[in-house]
This record gives sequence, C-alpha cells and structure tokens, in this order.
Amino acid sequence: MKIAYIPQDAPFNEDQRAWLSGFLAGLHSRVAMNLATPPPVASATGSAPRPALRVLYGTQTGNAEGVAGDIAAGARAQGFDAAVSGLDEITVEEFAGCKFVLIVISTYGEGEMPDNAELFWDALSSTMAPRLEGMSFGVLALGDTSYDGFCQAGKLMDTRLEQLGATRVLARTDCDVDYETPAAEWIQEAVGALMTLAGASGVPSTPPPSTVSRSGWTRKNPYPARLAESRRLSGPGSGKEIRHYEFDLGDSEISYQAGDALAVVPENDPALVQALAEHFRLSVDTRVDGEPLSELFGKRYEISTPSKDLLGEVESRADDDEFSHVLRGGIKEALDRWLYGRDVLDILRIGGDQLSLEEFIGLLKPLQHRAYSISSSPLAHPDRIHLTVASVRYQNTGRERGGVCSTFLADRCDAAPIFLQPNKSFRVPADDSAPMIMVGPGTGIAPFRAFLQEREHRGAAGRNWLFFGDRQREHDFIYADELTGWHDRGVLDRVDLAFSRDPGTAGSGGSGGSGGAKIYVQTRMREHGKELFGWLEDGGHFYVCGDASRMAKDVDQALHDIVATHGGLGVDGAVEYVNTLKREKRYVRDVY
Repeated sequence: MKIAYIPQDAPFNEDQRAWLSGFLAGLHSRVAMNLATPPPVASATGSAPRPALRVLYGTQTGNAEGVAGDIAAGARAQGFDAAVSGLDEITVEEFAGCKFVLIVISTYGEGEMPDNAELFWDALSSTMAPRLEGMSFGVLALGDTSYDGFCQAGKLMDTRLEQLGATRVLARTDCDVDYETPAAEWIQEAVGALMTLAGASGVPSTPPPSTVSRSGWTRKNPYPARLAESRRLSGPGSGKEIRHYEFDLGDSEISYQAGDALAVVPENDPALVQALAEHFRLSVDTRVDGEPLSELFGKRYEISTPSKDLLGEVESRADDDEFSHVLRGGIKEALDRWLYGRDVLDILRIGGDQLSLEEFIGLLKPLQHRAYSISSSPLAHPDRIHLTVASVRYQNTGRERGGVCSTFLADRCDAAPIFLQPNKSFRVPADDSAPMIMVGPGTGIAPFRAFLQEREHRGAAGRNWLFFGDRQREHDFIYADELTGWHDRGVLDRVDLAFSRDPGTAGSGGSGGSGGAKIYVQTRMREHGKELFGWLEDGGHFYVCGDASRMAKDVDQALHDIVATHGGLGVDGAVEYVNTLKREKRYVRDVY
C-alpha cells in the first residue's frame, strides 16, 4: 500500500505542511483497515476517479473559511476532488445535487447565522427546501461559550439537514474559541469516514495555490510587533477616548489587505491582577504549577468578563437572592443588565471565598485576542497596520474599570503580539469604476479610511460616498482633516455627517440632547434616499461597519425603506432587491 505524501513543491507553509503530515499519518491506519473495500472503478485513462466533495463555510470574521481550507487540503491529500465555497455562493438547488458535503459554520452575535450564510439558511429552512436523501454530510460548528447561543448556527444547520433526509456521517463538533485542536480531530475523522463511504483513492491530488499568508504568524504563534504610534483622535471635550495606533510590521512579512482585521493579544490590568491576588491573600509572585500569579492572571486567563462556569459555581455556594434570581431566571436581558460593569473580582466577592485558588483558576477561560478592523491600506502603508480604537473606561463600586485590550493599548503597550485575520468578503470593489457607499459612524470609519486610501492609490474612478457620525462635531469628528483632503482632491465625492448631540442638527431645529429628534447616519440615508438608490442602480456597493446591536439593524431597515420607496418596489420587492445585493456581494457588513 502506498502512503499519501506531500510533494516538496506543494505550496504550503511550514505550519500547513506539519499539520498535513500528522493528518496523513493519522489516516494511514484507517486506510490500511479498509483495504478490503473494492477500489473505485478506474477511468478510461487508468486513474481512479476522484469523489467530489463540497466544503462549505459560513463565516463572519474568516475563521470558518480558514478551517474550510484545511478540510479541503486534507481531503485532496486523500484523493477527493474538494471544492471550497461560502454558503452565499451556492443555491439550495445546487446544494441538493451534492453527494458528499462538509460544512463549517460560525455563530454570529447571540445565536445568529453569519452574514454569508443568512440567505442560504432562509432557503434551506423554508417549506420549499428540496429533500436531501442522497447527501452524506458533517457539520463543524465554531462559537464562543461566553454567549448564550453557543454554536447555535451549527446546531440549526446540522438538525435541518437531518430533517431534510441527509445522512450524517459523523457527529457535529461544537468548538469554543480555542478551536484548532478539536477542529483538526473532527477533520481527520470526517475525511476518514468519507474515504470509507466514497472509496477515495488515498492518492493526493495536486493542491491549489495556497491563499494562506506565508508569514507563519497565527493565533498560536503571534508576531511581537512594536507599537510605533499612539495618539488621541477625539477632542478634549468628547465623552469618548478614540485613539489611532500604528503597529510596525518589521520583518514579519505580514501582508494584509484593506478590509482585513488585526488581532491583538492584550495583557490584563495589573491593578486587577493585584486585587485578585490579594483576594486570595497571596502575592502576585506566588507560583501555581511553576508560574507566578502575575503571569497567570496577567497574560493567561480572562479576569474581566466572568465565565459561565464561574458564575454557576459561585452562585451555588453563595447566599445571594438577587444573584440567584437573575442567573436562574432564564431572562438573558436581566442577567446582562446585572452583569454590566461587573468583573471576576466582583463575582468572587459575592461568595467566592469558599473557592480555593486552584478551583478558581479551573473556572477561568483563556485570555483571548481582540480583533479590530484595520484602518490603513497596504498601498499607502505597506510596513505598518493602523487601528482606530475607542478606549473603554468606567467606574463601578469605587474601582476604575476598563476594556481589556483598549486600555492595554492606550496605557501600557509598547509592543504586543499580533496576527492577521483576513476578511475576504469585505473588500474594495474589484471594479475601480463601481460606486462605493460607506456607512461607518464612530470607530466604524476604520475600514473606510483604508478603502479611501486604497482607491486613491489605485486611481479608481468610481464615486465614493461616506456617511459618518458621532455625538458632537467639535470633539468627535475623527480624521476630519483627512476626509476634508480626500473631498478636496475628488477622492471622496460625498460626505454626509450626523452628530446626534449637536444643537441645531435635528430636523425640528431642536438640540439632539434636549428633546429634539436626534440625527443618526440612517437619518441622513433617508434624507438622500433618492440619490442613494440611484448609486445602487448604477452598480454601487453598500458597506456598513460598526455596532451590530442597533446601528447596523437601523441602517438595514433604512436601506430597505429607501429601496421600497425610491425603487417603487414595495416591502416584498425591497427584500428581494436587497437580497440580490447580498448575493452579488454588493451589500456587505463588518459589524460587532
């Protein structure tokens, strides 16, 4: 029996090559056990036909897409003809014709489908969806146990495929934020199961050109980047602290694109680290399994947002009626309100005195990176990555609190581990003549600053329209000089501003903060709805970046209303029009 191998000239980096080597070794024994299975019928040329495998992904930040690429690479190495695509690139009719399907899907927000899976799911979950008796499938779900809807998108997809008659070849795996190891195990099992079912040859096909960055810097191996610049953008009278950062890429060979995100691995607030150690009547130098608490609490574990395990354990030991009521009540909004502003130390002080240090550490989640939309284009800044970040600061119970990464960057960062998170679905139009409409209030302007740099350096002739807003123009109009310069040079054709708390900005003439109707970006969209619809009719691309919970939903509703009114399409027609924009990748979002 000939064992599959990885050709020396295969376009994989060292991490990919090492993963595939282990993968192939793990499958060797599985292949050996199935030698009695009749081989596939040889083709006219004498080579075995390659079973077709469709690998589909639903993603919001790109993680599921990366895992889908790993699945396809492993499957091709075992003789499958594996094709990878997003769930927005396949119709349910085409899907129904697939025999072997593996799906990796992330969950967005509180249990929602990611943007690029939304329309597919609507079709699959409808009463008109086709039967799938001829399909064999597997689902890998990515999620975060910090959220109530943990892996809900994957659970729904897995159940629906079974309801439609498809055959599950292996159980779904639900992955938390540390997904690499369970995902790799699922891939090995899934491809092995399909090999047995499909009679794959085990002979590797020629892999396609790799699209993964060759820099080798990943979540498990981030690049230690120097913070070259940090400056405040918001004015002294602003209620926000928005800052501009620039990371020096040095010799990292990190290659990014406008629209990508940068992940930053933070360190926890030393004051909170000290307070936690004191709670256990210990020094930060106290060692646990050979590591000092300063390292464990400072860099290893999440000590700001309490985990569900910690909440449950403390509640079971504490005598606190209010805490028990909100935790056991099953009303998410009530629990969120109660937890707002509270950190791990607050929870311990409710009733955590009964927890030993070892028990406490066992209930913590690993400290996770924070991802930020990149606010620069590599055409303008090939050696640096810019970020635009709002520092989160507040007081509670007499203690100063802050966002884990935002205050780390603002107060304590000289260098930080970073890695790239590509977002292939959020890109400047490939057609330089296509109009571009961008809605990005507050720090949501970040990727659009990158887009405008990109279009200027490309000499793109397409028109550009920005909707930007915040609270007060005097203090919150970040990057004002740059935007004015782009407008003067003809790069930015239109800028519509919405400052909700400026006197005189309301339609009634009243103050946004004293009874008058507040002005938001969606207000400006509606005011210029006829022109906006005209840009869409001219092939315009519509982008949204910022808050998902309110702004993005309000902007989406405004877009539907504009299309219904100025397109004369009515409510149902507007839904189909906007869905077409999504299918054509002309309506995309980077929301959080």
